[in-house]
Amino acid sequence: MQYVAPRWLPGGNLQTIWAALYGRRVMTPLPPYRRERWSTPDGDFIDVDFLDAQGEGQGPRPLLVLFHGLEGSSHSHYAEAFAAFALERGWDYAVPHFRGCSGEINLAPRAYHSGDFEEIDWILARLHQGRKAVRAVGVSLGGNALMRWVEESGTEASKRVRAAASICAPLDLAAGGAAIGRGFNKLVYTRMFLATMKPKALAKLAQHPGLFDRDKLLAARDLYDFDNIFTAPLHGFRDTDDYWSRGSAKPHLHRIRIPALVVNAANDPFVPAASLPRAGEVGRHVTLWQPAHGGHVGFPLGFPPGHVRGMPESVIGWLADR
Repeated sequence: MQYVAPRWLPGGNLQTIWAALYGRRVMTPLPPYRRERWSTPDGDFIDVDFLDAQGEGQGPRPLLVLFHGLEGSSHSHYAEAFAAFALERGWDYAVPHFRGCSGEINLAPRAYHSGDFEEIDWILARLHQGRKAVRAVGVSLGGNALMRWVEESGTEASKRVRAAASICAPLDLAAGGAAIGRGFNKLVYTRMFLATMKPKALAKLAQHPGLFDRDKLLAARDLYDFDNIFTAPLHGFRDTDDYWSRGSAKPHLHRIRIPALVVNAANDPFVPAASLPRAGEVGRHVTLWQPAHGGHVGFPLGFPPGHVRGMPESVIGWLADR
């Protein structure tokens, strides 16, 4: 991926924040999503938002599936930008919401996490039905979870998807967790995430009294503490360190057996450049794109206010060639 940041947006934080708040996502308005609610095997539900490409063709249309990031949704800036290019290519588009991210709290005593490859497997199995051309993209948390699924599935992954891409994923969760837990990142990004994650956790506690210690959760000041109290124990991990170790995709990238694109900007505030995978750490099926700039799911282009369409266009082009 060839990316040159606009001169008026220097640095990873500006490229991250401006892109999310002000960057243009689409050239023309998207049609409204069509939502389906799926019952899960454990008695819960997930909501999947669809956009159907226009026109008639021979057989099922290709499908692009996007797994969103932490506290994201089908209306995140990157989700709408990917939607626009999928429709332009005549592909159908789907955004499965991780539990609790569709606007309604889920029912089971669980939520979602960065290594949730079992949920990815169930979702892709259902989306694949009747389709021969499925491609998957995961952004940030969703990118790590998608790569964990590709790794765990081995050669079986090709039965569900033709190719997969991760965008700005914290493939080393411990390195990413440390980065977001200090300095400017803690003051801005950590506070932003906890502002929505804590109320959702408390709603979960109201559904399932005794699930965790309320006072400890309220006292959590970073994602390490939050994951120690909520995410890790609810999803079968001993603690945060166990979760971040077992959930990280980076140590297993050599196991991937389908075409996989891994995109990370070297100036991503959430993902230290030193933690990014190197060519010798991945297998022959993995392509690394590591531009010097772009921020976290930013990659803005153009004159003010700029747009965020360049990265999705490049990624979809790469996927289309596979």
